[in-house]
Amino acid sequence: MKSTGASAAGRTANTGDALMVSPALQVLVKRSDFLKAAKAQRKATKSFVLQARQRQPEEARSGVFVGFTCSKKVGNAVARNRAKRRLREIARQIILPQGRDGWDYVLIGRAKNTAIVPMDQMCADLQSALINLHHTSQ
Repeated sequence: MKSTGASAAGRTANTGDALMVSPALQVLVKRSDFLKAAKAQRKATKSFVLQARQRQPEEARSGVFVGFTCSKKVGNAVARNRAKRRLREIARQIILPQGRDGWDYVLIGRAKNTAIVPMDQMCADLQSALINLHHTSQ
Protein backbone atom coordinates (compact mmCIF):
# COMPACT_ATOMS: atom_id res chain seq x y z
CA MET A 1 0.00 0.00 0.00
CA LYS A 2 1.38 3.37 -0.99
CA SER A 3 1.78 6.12 1.62
CA THR A 4 0.15 9.48 1.00
CA GLY A 5 2.88 11.33 2.88
CA ALA A 6 0.70 12.23 5.86
CA SER A 7 0.59 10.51 9.20
CA ALA A 8 -2.50 8.93 10.65
CA ALA A 9 -2.89 11.80 13.09
CA GLY A 10 -2.56 14.35 10.28
CA ARG A 11 0.13 16.33 12.08
CA THR A 12 3.06 15.62 9.79
CA ALA A 13 3.35 15.64 6.03
CA ASN A 14 6.25 14.65 3.82
CA THR A 15 7.37 17.58 1.65
CA GLY A 16 10.24 15.79 -0.10
CA ASP A 17 13.28 17.30 1.62
CA ALA A 18 11.79 17.56 5.08
CA LEU A 19 8.96 16.41 7.27
CA MET A 20 6.53 19.12 8.28
CA VAL A 21 5.87 19.13 12.03
CA SER A 22 3.88 22.38 12.04
CA PRO A 23 3.13 25.02 9.40
CA ALA A 24 6.39 26.90 10.07
CA LEU A 25 8.70 24.28 11.62
CA GLN A 26 10.06 21.56 9.38
CA VAL A 27 12.41 18.70 10.25
CA LEU A 28 15.71 18.15 8.44
CA VAL A 29 16.07 14.63 7.04
CA LYS A 30 18.91 14.84 4.51
CA ARG A 31 22.41 13.98 5.72
CA SER A 32 23.87 16.81 3.64
CA ASP A 33 21.83 19.35 5.62
CA PHE A 34 23.18 17.96 8.90
CA LEU A 35 26.74 18.15 7.54
CA LYS A 36 26.28 21.77 6.47
CA ALA A 37 24.98 22.65 9.93
CA ALA A 38 27.96 20.87 11.53
CA LYS A 39 30.32 23.27 9.73
CA ALA A 40 28.41 26.33 10.93
CA GLN A 41 27.98 28.01 14.30
CA ARG A 42 27.43 26.02 17.48
CA LYS A 43 26.52 26.68 21.07
CA ALA A 44 26.99 24.00 23.73
CA THR A 45 24.76 23.89 26.80
CA LYS A 46 24.61 21.47 29.70
CA SER A 47 21.87 19.36 28.16
CA PHE A 48 22.41 19.65 24.39
CA VAL A 49 24.44 21.24 21.60
CA LEU A 50 22.77 23.64 19.17
CA GLN A 51 24.16 24.04 15.66
CA ALA A 52 22.75 26.77 13.45
CA ARG A 53 23.37 28.03 9.96
CA GLN A 54 21.76 30.57 7.71
CA ARG A 55 20.84 29.08 4.35
CA GLN A 56 22.31 30.59 1.21
CA PRO A 57 20.04 32.62 -1.12
CA GLU A 58 20.28 29.95 -3.83
CA GLU A 59 18.72 27.37 -1.50
CA ALA A 60 15.07 27.74 -2.43
CA ARG A 61 13.56 26.63 0.87
CA SER A 62 11.73 28.95 3.20
CA GLY A 63 10.76 28.40 6.79
CA VAL A 64 12.55 27.19 9.89
CA PHE A 65 14.18 23.76 9.63
CA VAL A 66 15.21 21.72 12.66
CA GLY A 67 17.14 18.45 12.91
CA PHE A 68 17.56 16.17 15.91
CA THR A 69 20.28 13.66 16.61
CA CYS A 70 21.58 11.57 19.50
CA SER A 71 24.61 9.28 19.32
CA LYS A 72 24.93 5.91 20.99
CA LYS A 73 26.77 7.65 23.82
CA VAL A 74 23.35 8.88 24.98
CA GLY A 75 22.31 5.27 25.61
CA ASN A 76 20.30 2.50 24.07
CA ALA A 77 17.49 3.10 21.57
CA VAL A 78 14.96 3.81 24.31
CA ALA A 79 17.19 6.47 25.89
CA ARG A 80 18.00 8.05 22.50
CA ASN A 81 14.33 8.21 21.53
CA ARG A 82 13.41 9.76 24.87
CA ALA A 83 16.15 12.37 24.47
CA LYS A 84 14.96 13.20 20.93
CA ARG A 85 11.35 13.53 22.14
CA ARG A 86 12.51 16.06 24.73
CA LEU A 87 14.52 17.96 22.10
CA ARG A 88 11.52 18.03 19.75
CA GLU A 89 9.34 19.46 22.52
CA ILE A 90 11.71 22.32 23.36
CA ALA A 91 12.06 23.04 19.62
CA ARG A 92 8.28 23.40 19.34
CA GLN A 93 8.19 25.70 22.34
CA ILE A 94 11.24 27.88 21.59
CA ILE A 95 12.44 27.59 17.99
CA LEU A 96 8.99 27.87 16.44
CA PRO A 97 8.33 31.37 17.84
CA GLN A 98 11.95 32.58 18.03
CA GLY A 99 13.70 30.84 15.14
CA ARG A 100 14.50 32.85 12.06
CA ASP A 101 13.17 32.13 8.61
CA GLY A 102 15.93 30.84 6.36
CA TRP A 103 17.88 29.13 9.15
CA ASP A 104 18.64 25.46 9.84
CA TYR A 105 19.01 24.33 13.45
CA VAL A 106 20.30 20.98 14.69
CA LEU A 107 19.83 19.90 18.30
CA ILE A 108 22.27 17.22 19.48
CA GLY A 109 21.52 15.28 22.65
CA ARG A 110 24.21 14.87 25.29
CA ALA A 111 24.93 11.69 27.21
CA LYS A 112 22.84 11.42 30.40
CA ASN A 113 22.05 15.15 30.65
CA THR A 114 19.42 15.46 27.92
CA ALA A 115 17.21 12.93 29.67
CA ILE A 116 17.48 14.33 33.20
CA VAL A 117 17.73 18.12 32.97
CA PRO A 118 14.33 19.73 33.76
CA MET A 119 12.38 20.88 30.70
CA ASP A 120 12.16 24.49 31.88
CA GLN A 121 15.96 24.59 32.17
CA MET A 122 16.32 23.10 28.67
CA CYS A 123 13.94 25.74 27.30
CA ALA A 124 15.92 28.51 28.99
CA ASP A 125 19.18 27.06 27.62
CA LEU A 126 17.78 26.92 24.09
CA GLN A 127 16.45 30.45 24.33
CA SER A 128 19.81 31.85 25.44
CA ALA A 129 21.67 29.77 22.84
CA LEU A 130 19.44 31.16 20.06
CA ILE A 131 19.96 34.72 21.23
CA ASN A 132 23.71 34.16 21.42
CA LEU A 133 23.95 32.56 17.94
CA HIS A 134 21.80 35.18 16.24
CA HIS A 135 23.66 38.00 17.97
CA THR A 136 27.06 36.72 16.79
CA SER A 137 25.86 36.15 13.22
CA GLN A 138 25.05 39.82 12.61
